[in-house]
Amino acid sequence: MKSQFGLTFRFSLELRKNVFTAASLLFVPGSRSDRFGKARAGGADLTIIDLEDAVAAEDKQSARNAALSEIAEERQGWAIRINAVTTAAGIRDLAALADAGTLPETLLVPMVEAVAEIDVVAGALSDKCPALVPLIETPKGLRGALDIASHEAVAAVMFGGGDFSGELGVELAWEPLLAARQHVILACAEAKKPAIDVPFIQLDDAEGLAEEAARARAIGFSAKAAIHPRQVPAIQSAFAPSDAEVAEAREALEAYEAGGGRAIRFRGRMLEAPFIKKYRAVIARHEEQAHA
Repeated sequence: MKSQFGLTFRFSLELRKNVFTAASLLFVPGSRSDRFGKARAGGADLTIIDLEDAVAAEDKQSARNAALSEIAEERQGWAIRINAVTTAAGIRDLAALADAGTLPETLLVPMVEAVAEIDVVAGALSDKCPALVPLIETPKGLRGALDIASHEAVAAVMFGGGDFSGELGVELAWEPLLAARQHVILACAEAKKPAIDVPFIQLDDAEGLAEEAARARAIGFSAKAAIHPRQVPAIQSAFAPSDAEVAEAREALEAYEAGGGRAIRFRGRMLEAPFIKKYRAVIARHEEQAHA
C-alpha cells in the first residue's frame, strides 16, 4: 500500500480486511494496573489501557510496562491508547510495541492531524500492526478526517471531544460539538469505517449518559467510549442491535454456512469472513441483552 506521501508499507490480508465490531469501549489508566481486572470485568466490548491523558509524565514507562505485561497474558478484548506519535512519549510507545512479543488487538492513536501519522505507526509495527483507531481531537485533524479514516490500517475513528472542546473554548456537551461529530461521521461513512463517540464525563448523571448515547447512535455513531464500568450497561443498551439488524445477521450467517463457509453473494454484495465476524457480534450482543 502506497500512501499519498510516497511511503510504502506492506499489510497482511487480515489487516486489510479488519472489521471493528465493538459498541462499548472502557478506558482504564495504565498507571493503575490494580484496576485492570475490574475494568475488564466491566463488560465492555473493548477495554483500553490508557498511556496518554490518564498517565503523568513520570509514570509513562511503568504504565507502558504494565500494559504490555497485561497484553502478554491475554490480548483478546484489550486495546492500548499510546501517546501522540508527534511526542517523545509516543515514539517510546512505538519502540516498546515494536519490540514486544504480543501486541493488543487494537491500538488507539491520539491527536491525529494527518494521515502521515498513521503511516508512522503502521510502518513502525509493520506486519504485526494491530487495528488502528485514530482520535480526531483538533480542527486540523477534522479537516483531514476523510484521509485519516480511509487509511488501510484504520479500523475505526474516534471523536476526541475533550481536547476538541478545549480547542474551541466551549463546554464538552452535545450542542457545541454537534457539527464536529457530524463531520467525523460523514468522513467515516465515506471511508466505510465505524465512528466512535467521546465518553460522557458526568459520572453521576445516568439519565444524561443514556440520552447522549441514544443521540450518538441516532446520528450515525457505531460505538461510544466510557470512563467508568458503571457507564457500560447504558452504552450497551443504547447500541443494542434492532430487530431488523438481528434478522439480517441471522439470515447472513445461515447463507454463509449453507455456502460452506466461503465468500458468497448476499443482498447484492459479497459476504466474506470479516462481515461474518460483524454479524456474529450483532447476534452475540443481542443474546447478551436478552439474558441481561
